[in-house]
Amino acid sequence: MNIDNCYQIGYISKVHGLHGEVTVVLDVDDPSQYEDLEHVFLEQKSRLAPYFLEHFVLQPGNKALAKFEEYETVNDASTLVGAVVYLPLNALPTLEDHQYYFHDLIGFTVEDQNHGELGEIKIIYDLQTQDLIGLDYKGKEVLIPIQDGIITKVDKTAKKVFCHLPEGLLDIYLED
Repeated sequence: MNIDNCYQIGYISKVHGLHGEVTVVLDVDDPSQYEDLEHVFLEQKSRLAPYFLEHFVLQPGNKALAKFEEYETVNDASTLVGAVVYLPLNALPTLEDHQYYFHDLIGFTVEDQNHGELGEIKIIYDLQTQDLIGLDYKGKEVLIPIQDGIITKVDKTAKKVFCHLPEGLLDIYLED
């Protein structure tokens, strides 16, 4: 499976118990949508490989207890710790018309209410502290925080993201 055709749902944080179970930290909005998983893809050594689950039990605090087929001991399970957990993009839950996934915004045009059209979204940075839109503006990469008040509207039909940039944000990137 190609990583570009997948999305990250979390990572394996630690071994749980003595029988090959692991704790998965989930980075999703609604963990209940993932409680019936039968398989996932794990990234190990920069490659994705399918892993089949015996069980995947949701726990409090955006965590799950997972047991993979053929992983029976602490030693077996410890080889999985740190692996990033993925699912194919076609497994994403369906959204309502006013909702969107960040990866869907790549290729959309950004338009600011004061500066007009800024450019095309090249990348979305999914950082722990904040998500950012990356685009080229006048030959410089500009990062725009994905926040209410800055992103005012997304028009999926027109492929446009409307924003109201904080005063001086573009100036920071255009200074030499």
